[in-house]
Amino acid sequence: ISGAGTSDLYLVMARTGEGGARGVSAFVVEAGTPGLSFGAQERKMGWNAQPTAIVHFDGVRVPAAHRIGAEGQGFRFAMAGLDGGRINIAACSLGGAGLALETAREHLSARRQFGRPLADFQALQFRLADMATELEAARLMVRRAAFALDAGDPDATLYCAMAKRFATDGGFEVANQALQLHGGYGYLRDYPLERIVRDLRVHQILEGTNEIMRVIISREILGR
Repeated sequence: ISGAGTSDLYLVMARTGEGGARGVSAFVVEAGTPGLSFGAQERKMGWNAQPTAIVHFDGVRVPAAHRIGAEGQGFRFAMAGLDGGRINIAACSLGGAGLALETAREHLSARRQFGRPLADFQALQFRLADMATELEAARLMVRRAAFALDAGDPDATLYCAMAKRFATDGGFEVANQALQLHGGYGYLRDYPLERIVRDLRVHQILEGTNEIMRVIISREILGR
């Protein structure tokens, strides 16, 4: 769980009734509650600035006053948060990819080969142009999805899944290409590209994998 062991509050979905989605309720559990404990901090490929650990519940008792909404509404709350979460992860990819693109642009302007800046070579210019175009397209998709969600558009789930899939795949590719443009320097920790590539990779997994995004998109299209 992201933030486990350092957060003050934990939103927990727990079964309080019948089988299926209608038997799940949402509760707030405070840090320090007897029986609440955490595993060791996970060692991750990226996102090392964020703590991640297993959350353990051993006889934890939570008063009914800590329930969010009515009994049985927990699953609905969880589902309602997914669209916004997908926009959030997509936006994170935009930020990381934007930094990678700017870093690559600066490197091509400063680094020289054969007495000329790398930026003078058309093959590298074309690659930078494609990276900038893909990033701008992703940015517009994320804004379209955010607008649809804010407006209560019935197609918001479709747009959010599309934006999350496109922006996280595209963002990772932009970062990966930026690393490639740095050559061997990009693989060094003295440069920011290796960290950006590692951090952006998980965005294709979080808030539903991009394979699941394709499932959601196809269901929305075929269900019309």
